[in-house]
Amino acid sequence: MAKTTLASIAIRKQFPSLKRKHNGKPLIFIDGPAGTQVPQVVIDGMVHYYENSNANTHGTFITTNETDAVIKKVRQSMSTLLGAEGIETISVGQNMTTLNFALARGMSRFLKAGDEVLITQLDHEANRGPWLTLRDSGIKVREINLLPNGTLDYDDFAAKINENTRLVCMGMSSNSLGTVNNFKLARELAYKYNARLLLDAVHYAPHFSIDVQAIGCDFLLCSAYKFYGPHVGILYSKPGTLDRVPTDRLRTTEQMAPYSIETGTLNHAALAGVSSAVDFIATFGKGDSQRKKIVTAYEAIAVHEHKLASRLYAGLKKINGVTLIGQDFSSTSRTPTVSFIMKGKTPEQVCERLAAKNICAWDGHFYALRAIEILGLAEKGGVTRMGISLYNTVDEIDFVIEQVRVIAKS
Repeated sequence: MAKTTLASIAIRKQFPSLKRKHNGKPLIFIDGPAGTQVPQVVIDGMVHYYENSNANTHGTFITTNETDAVIKKVRQSMSTLLGAEGIETISVGQNMTTLNFALARGMSRFLKAGDEVLITQLDHEANRGPWLTLRDSGIKVREINLLPNGTLDYDDFAAKINENTRLVCMGMSSNSLGTVNNFKLARELAYKYNARLLLDAVHYAPHFSIDVQAIGCDFLLCSAYKFYGPHVGILYSKPGTLDRVPTDRLRTTEQMAPYSIETGTLNHAALAGVSSAVDFIATFGKGDSQRKKIVTAYEAIAVHEHKLASRLYAGLKKINGVTLIGQDFSSTSRTPTVSFIMKGKTPEQVCERLAAKNICAWDGHFYALRAIEILGLAEKGGVTRMGISLYNTVDEIDFVIEQVRVIAKS
């Protein structure tokens, strides 16, 4: 599988949006960290639901039974994707941020003044903001420092975690810089002090396989629209853990996991799309089970994406006036996300020039505002960010490098 050329014509044909042209030329999507393009099979899964099974849950007739089956399937699909213990560990919601706020509100009801929560300066605000609200309840929220090279200060981590720490909240990887965090060390330190570990896998899940049981986390959050699906948030909770959290819920809601954090009617068509997205990923792998197919698929995806991201990083590094932010690609333990600043031009100006050439790239802080502030880049408009997905090609990357070179010279 490692030799498979993922971004083949056959694979690209599965994405309707890749056929689109603007001013007579194709679009180049290197905006994956903000959300990937969606394959036809996912669109079909959502359309099929609306055409055939559009009903609410827990009734006696056929379409409501089919809706129940859609919900059960998405729990099974995500359980398999994450290597979870079973479907009772998978909750779904509007998005990761909403689920995390709900989790934080629930935890605020049993944590007490003097308890501590650890967050990081590298994380997306969705894994900072909900926990910072706990300060209103007298809970101490401390930050793990970010180093200038874009990695966390693990000495600072070890110094700040203590017997009062009740929860560690850490991203598996950075959506702004591509850094993969040492979540295994986080688990060891959390175990040492009997603290829970919550991982934000939103930026990690599109690129690497996840085994929540092997990691040993208590909670893990991710978003399907980052791995070729629709806008749905997913929460994994270790068996028995969510049941201890007094979440906001109606008395008509089932009072146990995975239902107790799910409010109102779910987006059933989108859930059908999530299952289709997991099936889509599995098609790139091999094995006698869906789980093995998913793991081997991610191995192939990682090889392809790392190759292209390394090429992009190396090409940009040679351009005068371009400063790359974060780690290089000497290690494969890095997501295929490349961020940079350009002398004499703001990130927004760079992206405007790229957009004129049909290159879709992002500028700003990407909700990782604290990291951008710590690195002294906020007042400069943040960074220009590019990210590789499985449908990107070498030709696209070479064209992007050339256009950045043109912009830098102008």
